[in-house]
Amino acid sequence: MNVADILTDGYARIQETVHAAVEGLEPDDLHTRLDDGANTIAWLVWHLTRVQDDHIADAAGTEQIWFAQDWESRFDLPLAEGATGYGHSSKQVEAVRVGSAELLLGYHDAVHERSLAFIRDLDGKALDRVVDEAWSPPVTLGVRLVSVLSDDLQHAGQAAFVRGVLERR
Repeated sequence: MNVADILTDGYARIQETVHAAVEGLEPDDLHTRLDDGANTIAWLVWHLTRVQDDHIADAAGTEQIWFAQDWESRFDLPLAEGATGYGHSSKQVEAVRVGSAELLLGYHDAVHERSLAFIRDLDGKALDRVVDEAWSPPVTLGVRLVSVLSDDLQHAGQAAFVRGVLERR
């Protein structure tokens, strides 16, 4: 197994967990908050997808799928252009409302496909390239890809948890 195979497997697990958490849900379920400060399934999946889109596009030197495929206008969210959900307040979490599970999964799948296309050609040496010098030490591509993988799996798991609670109600 090579680096690309390992990363492909990890990113596929994000997509599998996202689909399990979202498929078949109605908008009311996607927007349910377990308490006043909790994240919704819609926000969790939108956020993890936006972060993956933003970070992979930056590393690949490409435009984000959010803009390139006009997902921004399809979602029509009352948020700042380019928002990813990082540092969102409770009010901003509430503002992430989507019309359907299909819309949310469509965007996620488009980002997933682009991520795999980028990862597919990577080798071990590519992972040493510095992609963000704003940190100390600077962030390499390998660290960035694992960071996105870790963060996305955590948020996908949170979405799955919320769905599990909703199904028991």
